[in-house]
Amino acid sequence: MNTADLHTLTGAYALHALAPEERLAFERHLRVCPACAQEVSELAATTARLGQAVAVTPPAALKEQVMRRIATERQDPPKVPAQSRAGAGLRRGNTVSRFVLAACLAAAAGFGGIAVWQHQEAQDARTQAQASQRQSQALASVLAAPDARVRTGKLTDGATGTVVVSRDQDKAAFIASGLPKPPSGKTYQLWYDDGGKMRAAGLLDPSAGSDAVLMTGRLGPASGMGITVEPAGGSDQPTSDPLALMNFPA
Repeated sequence: MNTADLHTLTGAYALHALAPEERLAFERHLRVCPACAQEVSELAATTARLGQAVAVTPPAALKEQVMRRIATERQDPPKVPAQSRAGAGLRRGNTVSRFVLAACLAAAAGFGGIAVWQHQEAQDARTQAQASQRQSQALASVLAAPDARVRTGKLTDGATGTVVVSRDQDKAAFIASGLPKPPSGKTYQLWYDDGGKMRAAGLLDPSAGSDAVLMTGRLGPASGMGITVEPAGGSDQPTSDPLALMNFPA
């Protein structure tokens, strides 16, 4: 590796991105090149400040502003003594190198909150997984309850639905088989039938094969259930004729 190549490694060294052999060669070069030593010191300080930025989520428009300024800001080359220069080609190489490095560092500043975002995403995923696990356990508990009672009925297009009721647990589960996907912008919604008054009991998103869900809310005084097609997100009260109405088993 020649001296001209070593002058272009300041950014990679500051970011700990050099291979061991390159790092050793560059550190020997630093002892005799004050310009590179100064540039490494400045870049190291910049990356340290960027590292602290992950504790705060930047404004959404920051990245766009930074990237816009990169296109207009002139990037000056390092002031290398004449005896250490390798001609105009080296200066041009350093200018391009610093421009690319500045762009990378500025982009890193624009994404200063990415670590916070990743942490939040991971936390949300854990929370969702835990909630899903609790839901699955509650569903399994109803299906396996000693007092569980089962009733099956026809839905639509050859689909069938099975309701499992546990009065002891005050819960009910619904299992659909062969139910087609609802129309675009629509969803299936389950309802408790409280003596003719329908009470929302959750949404059903059918997948291929069968789908089982724990009906939301307490079983309470419900004597049966229904399923309707509703706008995405569900409704407070049924807005369509039921695909099926089923009495709960005694």
